[in-house]
Amino acid sequence: MPEMVEVIIDSIRVSLLNQQRIVILRELDVERYLAIWIGIYEAEHLTMALQDVAASRPLTYDLMIKMVKELDASIARVEVVALRDETFYGNIVLRLHDQEMNIDARPSDAMNLAIRSDVPIYVALEVMESAGITPEEDAVALDAADADIVDEPASEKDNERLSIFEDFLDQLDLDDTEDESPEN
Repeated sequence: MPEMVEVIIDSIRVSLLNQQRIVILRELDVERYLAIWIGIYEAEHLTMALQDVAASRPLTYDLMIKMVKELDASIARVEVVALRDETFYGNIVLRLHDQEMNIDARPSDAMNLAIRSDVPIYVALEVMESAGITPEEDAVALDAADADIVDEPASEKDNERLSIFEDFLDQLDLDDTEDESPEN
């Protein structure tokens, strides 16, 4: 089993470009985020669950939870286990008679079940490291790129390229330019 980190749902956002929904997961104890695009209906159902709003009729997620309970099982946790070709893969971990079973699921469906079952959400460390966002580090990287700041000392190759300008500046005779006046 891959190393996992626990996350919570930080927010659900709407993309201004295409009106798609994005769920923002935040790692516990660390300010690192993971953004996952989800469907409009899954986002709506997730928002309802987060706000503890009951639907007039049971939703599919409610039905699934009821079925799990009727089978004398429980949802232990849900996981985001992989990221392949820009698609996240999820997993629902069921516990049945002291045995755990993994059920492949879309992360949006798994999160909907997690919120309704009050179980933790985990993300594979590898996924978090490859697709997660740490605001401070990303802001520093952007600031450095915008200001052309280089944190590393200049390499020998950089020094060689700069030496051309040094040679040019050394050859300039600035005293001669002061005496010259423009011709009209």
